[in-house]
Amino acid sequence: MPAQTDRLVAQKIAHRIAEEIGCRPQQVLATAALLDEAATVPFIARYRKELTGGLDDIQLRLLDERLAYLRELEERRSAVLASIDQQGKLTSALAAEIDAADSKQRLEDLYLPYKPKRRSKAQIAREAGLTPLAEALLAEPMVEPEIEAARYLNPDAGFADVKSVLDGARQILMEQFAEDAALLGDLRAHLETHGYVRASVVAGKETEAAKFQDYFSYSEAILAIPSHRALALFRGRNEGLLQLALVLDSELDPKDSAPNHCEARVAARFGIVDRARPADRWLADTVRWAWRIKLAPHLELELMNALRERAEAEAIRVFGANLHDLLLAAPAGKHATMGLDPGLRTGVKVAVVDATGKLLETATIYPHEPRRDRDGSLHQLARLARQHAVDLISIGNGTASRETDRLVAELIAQQPELRLRRIVVSEAGASVYSASEYASREFPEVDVSLRGAVSIARRLQDPLAELVKIDPKSIGVGQYQHDVSQTRLAKALDAVVEDCVNAVGVDVNTASVPLLRRVSGLSPTLAANIVAHRDSHGAFRNRQALRDVPRLGDKAFELAAGFLRVNDSDNPLDGSAVHPEAYPLVERILADLRKGIGECIGDARLLKALSAEKYIDERFGLPTVRDILKELEKPGRDPRPEFRTAAFRDGVETLKDLQPGMILEGVVTNVANFGAFVDIGVHQDGLVHISAIADRFVKDPRTVVKAGDVVKVKVLEVDLARQRIALSMRLSDDLPGAPQTAGAPAPVSARARQRQQSQPQPSGAMASAFARLKR
Repeated sequence: MPAQTDRLVAQKIAHRIAEEIGCRPQQVLATAALLDEAATVPFIARYRKELTGGLDDIQLRLLDERLAYLRELEERRSAVLASIDQQGKLTSALAAEIDAADSKQRLEDLYLPYKPKRRSKAQIAREAGLTPLAEALLAEPMVEPEIEAARYLNPDAGFADVKSVLDGARQILMEQFAEDAALLGDLRAHLETHGYVRASVVAGKETEAAKFQDYFSYSEAILAIPSHRALALFRGRNEGLLQLALVLDSELDPKDSAPNHCEARVAARFGIVDRARPADRWLADTVRWAWRIKLAPHLELELMNALRERAEAEAIRVFGANLHDLLLAAPAGKHATMGLDPGLRTGVKVAVVDATGKLLETATIYPHEPRRDRDGSLHQLARLARQHAVDLISIGNGTASRETDRLVAELIAQQPELRLRRIVVSEAGASVYSASEYASREFPEVDVSLRGAVSIARRLQDPLAELVKIDPKSIGVGQYQHDVSQTRLAKALDAVVEDCVNAVGVDVNTASVPLLRRVSGLSPTLAANIVAHRDSHGAFRNRQALRDVPRLGDKAFELAAGFLRVNDSDNPLDGSAVHPEAYPLVERILADLRKGIGECIGDARLLKALSAEKYIDERFGLPTVRDILKELEKPGRDPRPEFRTAAFRDGVETLKDLQPGMILEGVVTNVANFGAFVDIGVHQDGLVHISAIADRFVKDPRTVVKAGDVVKVKVLEVDLARQRIALSMRLSDDLPGAPQTAGAPAPVSARARQRQQSQPQPSGAMASAFARLKR
């Protein structure tokens, strides 16, 4: 019987998830079985398409998340039913309602009246025998409250007078109202539709709260508040600078004396109408107190928490999307590279790595104030470049970046025969790597300050391989990342890193432990064992040699082998994404062609002429066969784009150098729901508001740009006081203050603008720039 119940629950969950992600229940059941067997999402997405019906990694991640939620819901449902049944209060109608509850919130609403709780005022009143009084006043308002209450005096229980007796009866009714599941659902829906979050500055903290000045007098519909704005509001409240309240739209105008619709809904639910009967006023006061003391605080807390959860989920999604783009940024490839970690007083840290990322030499130069040894610095850089045949110079984008960039430009001009190219890269997280335990083990003899230069050099060669060594939260491509659940953030970002690493594949003979541990099926211990085995026995000759690694069993090999590349293997398939389990299928194809693997790999004309349907069997379906043929056309293909760099304009190095109308080239560093941040080489990213990203309406900025893109932008306006730069990718845009061109949208009201904006409004000139750009 339990097994049958488990099957029914599994089918129930499968049908619900199938509706949510757009697939068949059987696909959900098959995927759930794979996940329960510890299969990873990248492995399932790539090598089990027949079982899942071709669900992609996005659908699989959502399925995994919803599966966990709905299983928890079913476990909680069972616990609730058991608890109520033990109390002897479970009716068939209540059981049906509990069984139909489709969310944890609805389930808890139904359980609330039966949930064990601390001894309340209502419980004390019930123990004193006041329940009949409460029921009588609610059922028959013609009863005179004071006269009826006099019959229930109970000094021993603390109810020695009429006032205390009536208060006890009120407590009973208030608790009854507050625990009514249908009423809670109705009020919650009404507040979600008509509720506004109202913010104000804490009196006397105006100066301290200057960074939150956009919220000193602010209100917005709770369902309309975007993620970044909600998180800013909660941060202001947490810092004791803002006060937040949930109010009805009818309460926004202090002059509006409209009735409280929530109180009216409570009264209607229990048939309370003021007809001037003896108990009507007492009942109306009971409704008012129930709303203000129990229902309103409870629902405000709940809806504010829901707002925070939505905001956090969206912030985490945006962070993950940006991290995905950054990790899959174009690699410069295998070139000897010099990394420069810029600095002024402490000097510029220099590290040279060979084409494989191996550290060759380090140095520190002092080309800037206060020491300003420019000639000596140029001589040192030239020597290092010549000695180690350097092709690329990677410059961190932190303090003194532009000054260092000019220094390298001078070097290139003086030494053209070196054929050097310079690129400015993000150094986010480099300092975290420098001080990490892994960096200490990798470079025990290298000073912490110089390790950052190594990271800057390597992240140009291969951003993915280098950035996986850094805690994803430290890479700096998220908004309000410290305001969200760090557990949820870490889990989401780890999933992004896992997907990116496995999408590219890993050279098992050069990969670091941090990179290997992100491969499907490999734990940190297995990753360390692989490297240790490689160090002791030399490079892996083929994929099968991985089976000699201690503790790497059949399951780990199955999950990992397809993502691990052995590029110099005697079997070319070991350098491809073809899984070893499918090698027999490739051999069948080769037997049909009467050719060797070396003759077929890369021959697109030959491979495209094959009929994939011919090779379908009980184990490999059409999706897998097609994947194999595609992989044979170009084995080990890298999904990342071609390497390209931005050219910052000479002479534009600080905010003061910017002028409205300038057309500049920059690199997208971060994408938020309200726009994109672009590094234009002035140590402060500019914002391209979502309304200025394209000449068409854009709902999601990531459909146009992503982190790492090289773009051209126009400077609209610069706010030196607030260190803000307004940019536009619509290069034909008029500057703020200019007459509107024909066809431009008409100005909108302040109220409409407040509702439509996708970010907090800056004040002053910047506000006019963004207001001018609104679509």
